[in-house]
Amino acid sequence: MALDDDIRILAGAALFEGFTQEQLRLLAFGAENLNVAAGRLIYAEGDSADCGFLIVSGSVRLVHGVGNAAVELQVLGRNAILGELALITDTSRPTSAIAATDVSLIRLNRRLFRRILEEYPDAAHLLHERIAADLQELVAKIARLSSRFGE
Repeated sequence: MALDDDIRILAGAALFEGFTQEQLRLLAFGAENLNVAAGRLIYAEGDSADCGFLIVSGSVRLVHGVGNAAVELQVLGRNAILGELALITDTSRPTSAIAATDVSLIRLNRRLFRRILEEYPDAAHLLHERIAADLQELVAKIARLSSRFGE
C-alpha cells in the first residue's frame, strides 16, 4: 500500500481520531503492512507484546485459552485495533488473535508510537482522554452487570 493510503486508513481508526496529518504520516512511515490467511495465528495468548495491529480488511477472532478450553471472546473487523495497550507499555497478549478470514493488517511499532506521543504532547493528551473515557465506560458496564454476580 502507498503511504497516503496508510495515512487515510489510520485516520479512520478511533484511537487516532484527532491526530494531525503529520502525526499520522510519521506513524504510517514506520508501519508495516501484513496479509494473513484465514485460520492463521497472528499472535498467541501470553506472548510478549511490542506492537499493535490495525485491521485494514477482513476479520480477526480473539480467543482465550487453548484447545478444547478455548473460548471465542470477540470478532473484530475493519478499523479495529488489536493490542492497543502494547503501543503504550510493556505487556503480554491477554488473548490469541486468529485470522477469521483473509486479513490485511497494519503493524504499528511501540517505539515509534511512544516517540510521537513524546514529541507531540497534544496527541498524548488526546490519547489520555480517550483511555480515561474508555475506562469510565468499562467501570459503568461492570457496575451494571454487578447484580448478575453473587455477593
